[in-house]
Amino acid sequence: MSDNFLTLGIRREVNSFLQQMGITEPTPIQTKAIPMAMAGKDLVAQAQTGTGKTLAFLLPILESIQPDKPYIQALIVTPTRELALQITKEAKKLGDKLAVNVLALYGGHTLHKQVNQLQNAPHLVIGTPGRLLDLLRRKKLSLSGVSKLVLDEADQMLQMGFLDDVEEIINQTSSKHQTMLFSATIPPKIRSLAARYMERPIDIRVQTTNVTLDEIRQIIVETTQEEKLDRLCSMIDEYRPYLAMVFCHTKQRAISLNVALAQRGYEVDELHGDLSQSKREQVMKRFRAAKLQILVVTDIAARGLDIEGVTHIFNYDIPHDAESYIHRIGRTGRAGQTGTAVTFVVPGEQPYLRIIEQGIRASIKKQKSKEARGIADNGDAGAQLAPPKPSAVAPRPKKPLGKNPPRHGGINLRSRRKPKTDDGTSPSPRHEAKGRQTRRSRP
Repeated sequence: MSDNFLTLGIRREVNSFLQQMGITEPTPIQTKAIPMAMAGKDLVAQAQTGTGKTLAFLLPILESIQPDKPYIQALIVTPTRELALQITKEAKKLGDKLAVNVLALYGGHTLHKQVNQLQNAPHLVIGTPGRLLDLLRRKKLSLSGVSKLVLDEADQMLQMGFLDDVEEIINQTSSKHQTMLFSATIPPKIRSLAARYMERPIDIRVQTTNVTLDEIRQIIVETTQEEKLDRLCSMIDEYRPYLAMVFCHTKQRAISLNVALAQRGYEVDELHGDLSQSKREQVMKRFRAAKLQILVVTDIAARGLDIEGVTHIFNYDIPHDAESYIHRIGRTGRAGQTGTAVTFVVPGEQPYLRIIEQGIRASIKKQKSKEARGIADNGDAGAQLAPPKPSAVAPRPKKPLGKNPPRHGGINLRSRRKPKTDDGTSPSPRHEAKGRQTRRSRP
């Protein structure tokens, strides 16, 4: 089975390096897309998040690049900086072995530095629409030699209003190029874009019976706005996630929730579009290293991220459409692992829940607010999906608990909620007696 990538047309050198990385067998989207991409066909590829779409387009691109030709031969357009950096990291692992020069272009870093990096003649550029257009309009970037163009997470680029920018970028490339579009969902406007700019594209769809991954247990918690924070904390304590992402609608909600969770003693930070690029990278580094237990995020900052070890997703604010829901919960249950996705629903939000259930073609198990402590461990608390498998994420060894252990033995919880004072309020962090120093994030 280890030769499967060879049968798809991938050279032996790359196949051997994939094996060293622990990647020995292609996923269904890779099996279907790689041969078509290698043959130079335009593609519209739809597959659930966490199914290996990145390698499905990276491998054919790297196979096609000629290192001895010092110009940009391939372009990957992504909606967010985080996704651009993530793809760049994977591309460089392979590119370094093949003498392929890879460059990421995105906002938040100085334009001058990236202009200088372009002088090093990259073969593959991975960038966000805004920064790419800025460089094109300044005539610092030429895409005339691009023969491979990938639009990744195209549906999110539509939602973020980047569609016109993407079309302008496409028009700057060579008239003879291969276009590949990859996404978890393909709305009608994206199909229309494909029809305008692709030549007889191959339509690839990889879906299981359910639109969302079978490995993700999905739960709806019906509560009130006033009880929501307490319910979230209760479920974090119940589940003891290794890493958890909590989604909010707006940056202000994310900032407020981050502060509230920090005040209760959780290891938490926030990620949203208002942070500087250096701060965003610092937060992501800490989260990937499990130095944070909880990351409070917005859709723009977090969608498309592939972070190993995310065991739980909490939709603190319910998504308003099925596409956002699919992308959010897709941050867990990746690459064959299991995960849990909890969505809080308050009175008046039932229409959004109906939209989501119609979109994923499944009814999600509801949990009433009066059910105080998490869900029963009886296997029937998730959506009408396959029961979860044991997680492959290795738990951290627990520290000795001493005479007065906390009420739970959290896998990645480093501090417990602060004790109450006599008047029932939480003490100030600097007046906390005997407690561990809680790291609080400043908005």
